[in-house]
Amino acid sequence: MRIRRTFLLPIFASALVPAGSTAAPIDLGLASRGHASVRKGLAYLAAGQQPDGGWVAFEKSHPAITALVVNTLSQDADYGPKHPAVQRGLAFMLRFVQPDGGIYVEGEGMPNYHTSVALLALASVKDPAHADRVSAAQAFLKKLQWDEGEGHETSSPWFGGAGYGKSKRPDLSNTQLMLEALHQSGLSPDDPVYKKAMVFVERCQMLGDSNDQEFAKESVDGGFVYSPANGGESKAGTTLVRDRPQLRSYGSMTYAGFKSLLYAKVDRNDKRVQAAVDWIRRNYTLDANPNMPNEQSKEGLYYFYHVFARAMDAWGEETVLDGKNAPHHWRAELCEKLIALQREDGSWVNEADRWYEGNPHLVTAYAILALQTALGD
Repeated sequence: MRIRRTFLLPIFASALVPAGSTAAPIDLGLASRGHASVRKGLAYLAAGQQPDGGWVAFEKSHPAITALVVNTLSQDADYGPKHPAVQRGLAFMLRFVQPDGGIYVEGEGMPNYHTSVALLALASVKDPAHADRVSAAQAFLKKLQWDEGEGHETSSPWFGGAGYGKSKRPDLSNTQLMLEALHQSGLSPDDPVYKKAMVFVERCQMLGDSNDQEFAKESVDGGFVYSPANGGESKAGTTLVRDRPQLRSYGSMTYAGFKSLLYAKVDRNDKRVQAAVDWIRRNYTLDANPNMPNEQSKEGLYYFYHVFARAMDAWGEETVLDGKNAPHHWRAELCEKLIALQREDGSWVNEADRWYEGNPHLVTAYAILALQTALGD
């Protein structure tokens, strides 16, 4: 059994950690159950590999789902980059390398999404043989970013963002995934792509002090919405603030925005970071996608678990104080939640089937990636 490292608190305290507290690492019993859950989930995924090496989406093997599964398998000690399932999955995924450096299915209109998850898979195997493909995919993603090259100056709400492709308006989900892929594949945080992206990310935050968009000018919320393009959009709809409708921030995008700020090395004391931290405290929960309307609270739940884990890991603190100053050891709580939600066959699935979360291969990959992050694998 692998034993995870003991956590140490950073020197300075933050709003997420009570001053003078000692963060509780995941105990050995929970670590053992967490690793058993991961092994069970990986066995489910490995059994679902198709003869062509891929995993199924839309009734056929698909490189994006395959890339996510390869990521989970390659970073597990019991499988690893050289495992036959990983190698077959990589070979299938790499059939979709395009002359422009992207890795995507032509005609599906999602080159940013496909290339980002493929780049994450390539980064996870850490094979120097793929160095040229990694560099080409990084360059391709950077070209997809909306900027002056497409006639969008910094004043444009599209500037710095990424969408599914050049014909699609930018959104925070695609932008954070692009940044995750670039970050994980080793692109320097000093690269201009991050600075440009921060212009877009800032405009997704409901914070009038820093967001120059009309829809956020009076907001002090601090959470994030889906996109500032076309007057602003939130997948959580609107809420009333002082009897006026305002775009509603929600968990998956707030953790995605928070994580993006951290990857771009925005100072921890920056007002944008601290406003996001305050939102996280006020809305802390693992029972739902935070602040989604009640009837939508389970939508995007496993995407949320994944970005939650990645964001909190990037933040580096082990304890979260909620709005009532109650401490939460997020790694342990996330492990307990995901273990409880796992199905008997080892998979996870979301009955609220929005954003393809009815696909057990996708959702199981999200859950395992979240567990691997929480366990420190």
